[in-house]
Amino acid sequence: MKPHTEITKKCALCEIGRVSADGKSVFCEKKGVMEPDEKCGHFRYDPLKREPKLPKKQSFSADEFEL
Repeated sequence: MKPHTEITKKCALCEIGRVSADGKSVFCEKKGVMEPDEKCGHFRYDPLKREPKLPKKQSFSADEFEL
């Protein structure tokens, strides 16, 4: 995981904002309606809003599971 200082600041990851149902805007308590990729000085990172990158699928053969 990236350290907190390397997280891209954007409204979609802010604990103050709430993402709309369609995902096209964020409702901010401080600034009003914002774009998901916008940011402001009130940004506070919410790690629960981040979508983790999925690991690449690996191919396994049946031989690898034999004892």
